[in-house]
Amino acid sequence: MTARVHGTKACLHWMSPDREDPWLLTPGPITTARPTREAMLRDWGSRDAAFIALTARVRGRLLALAGGEGSHVCVPVQGSGSFGVEAALGTLVPRDGKVLVLANGAYGRRMAQICIQLGRDHVVYETAEDTPPEAAEVERRLSADPEIGFVAMVQCETSSGILNPVAEIAAVAAAAGRKLILDSISAFGALPLDVAALPCAAMIGAPNKCLEGVPGLAFVIVERDLLAASRGRAHSLVLDLYDQWRRFEGNGQWRFTPPTHVLAALDRALEGHEAEGGIDARRARYQENRRLLVDGMRGLGLETYLPDALQAPIIVTFHAPADGAFDFETFYGVLARDGFLIYPGKLTAAETFRIGCIGQLGPEQMREVAAAAGQALDHMGVEQRGRAAA
Repeated sequence: MTARVHGTKACLHWMSPDREDPWLLTPGPITTARPTREAMLRDWGSRDAAFIALTARVRGRLLALAGGEGSHVCVPVQGSGSFGVEAALGTLVPRDGKVLVLANGAYGRRMAQICIQLGRDHVVYETAEDTPPEAAEVERRLSADPEIGFVAMVQCETSSGILNPVAEIAAVAAAAGRKLILDSISAFGALPLDVAALPCAAMIGAPNKCLEGVPGLAFVIVERDLLAASRGRAHSLVLDLYDQWRRFEGNGQWRFTPPTHVLAALDRALEGHEAEGGIDARRARYQENRRLLVDGMRGLGLETYLPDALQAPIIVTFHAPADGAFDFETFYGVLARDGFLIYPGKLTAAETFRIGCIGQLGPEQMREVAAAAGQALDHMGVEQRGRAAA
């Protein structure tokens, strides 16, 4: 494996001459580095001292990356990112509490659905899928309803790729004495986030996005005092963050069978993250990926769903061409044949498809996927490549 130099630090090169797997241009799972995958070749005893030390190391690294040392704790949870979201809402929000959910896509709406399933009172402030929530409107709603104790939102909505105004919303919530619960699953590791400075009462992340690990666990970075006060609130035995935190504090162990290989891969991925230069360097690479992708696709006549000012460097949504010859399944199949796996659209208001910018991808892959997209459109005979008139 060769290495490249980023600033003063070396990081692993993502290009592997014997690579046979397709490139994953999705919002996760993503293409990972070989050392991350190789970290899963070892078997771990879940009660062994070595694995307990691994768990503690990963928890500490994640906490430091989030700026939560001294004020917050890190509690990993088995399952996907949504398991972490449900664990946070179910553990931290009192059973007689109330949540203001901000939604402008599928994952904000999922938070509202979780509240329904948990029997937690909530109201939804919903904006269009291409429109971020306004801090002034959040402030108005909080002022009008003193029963709201929590604000829940998504940092980057991967159903569209929109970047929501977390800092502005956090400031309004704090001024009103409310707690912010932030789904940062698709953004953590590449977009700046300091949970103590925001402030953010709880942040949910996952390894298989910008940290470039593999799926199988989530983690919640939560205010220590808030978590300490949440005993007995959880709706679920297995998703009780308080009980799992107390177990970690007591003997360092997971309550139930942990995803040992996933945690080992995350430990290695965090080493790679640091070697690359941390959050700033990873964000810079992803931003360049986004620029090259958008420039290339626009050069084909395709249109982005979002304006550049709202587009996070995570995943880009493109309007499907208006031409009746366009068929997404055919388009997907041609790209897959060329070694690129993309995502269908996840919007309710427009026909779209999505291409991710994250994972072990660089300029070569961005240029190649745009070229492959052009070949796919030519193959289908798509001439009118702009979106259909509204």
